[in-house]
Amino acid sequence: MSKPIRPAEVGRSAAGAAVSVRGIGKTFVVSGRPDHVALSDISFDVAPGEFVSIIGPSGCGKSTLLYIVGGFIAPSSGEVLTSGKPVRGPGPDRGPVFQEFALFPWKTVLGNVMYGPRQQGMGKRAAQARARELLSLVHLSRFESYYPRELSGGMKQRVAIARTLAYDPSTLLMDEPFGSLDAYTRTVMQNELLAIWERDRKTVLFVTHAVEEAVFLSDRVIMMSRSPGRVSESIAIDLPRPRVRDALLLNSRYQHLVLRIETLMRQAHAEDQR
Repeated sequence: MSKPIRPAEVGRSAAGAAVSVRGIGKTFVVSGRPDHVALSDISFDVAPGEFVSIIGPSGCGKSTLLYIVGGFIAPSSGEVLTSGKPVRGPGPDRGPVFQEFALFPWKTVLGNVMYGPRQQGMGKRAAQARARELLSLVHLSRFESYYPRELSGGMKQRVAIARTLAYDPSTLLMDEPFGSLDAYTRTVMQNELLAIWERDRKTVLFVTHAVEEAVFLSDRVIMMSRSPGRVSESIAIDLPRPRVRDALLLNSRYQHLVLRIETLMRQAHAEDQR
């Protein structure tokens, strides 16, 4: 069932949270134009190992919020804590995976995945072993000597996920990571992401526009309102794990959750047109 976020609930759970978002607001000031209020008073907590999707209409500030959690953008008000410590900038505890693959074109697949561990001071042989383990996990072992230009979109995204996992962040920040993929590849990547999450149980904040994707992947879906973005509802995805797509499609609870969130999305879009 869906329920609104209450400040008191945020305060009670913040102590043990992997990510605690407290009263975040963001206003962009552009010379010669009115200030743009992107986010307003956003508060929620994410428990260690929880998979949370953020969904809402276009322009509601989902990506901006994720960049603030990542430390790439400073909030105008409020604060973000990770494991109880204030976020002051990017850090190795938070691993970004964005729609733009952002791979180094001059490095091979193996070189891209080795990059993080090498930057952390790991020796070459150990970094190679770590990278090869992760390439096996994302089914790309045969492609370690390829360059990004030689890969499909789905393969590039697998490399991007492996590269982020290589330096072992405790939290993954994923901004529409499968948005540019075709429908079949997107389904494959969702299944692979869940397999990785089941293995490692990292905390995940996942931004998406796709309702079925959010319900399939998540423990909880945070619904944001139209701009300025606010948390309108927090919806528990009380479906069994591990998730089996064919079984879920026949599950009445899954169908109810998808319809419920799609209705909220339609309402948010309708408000945005007023």
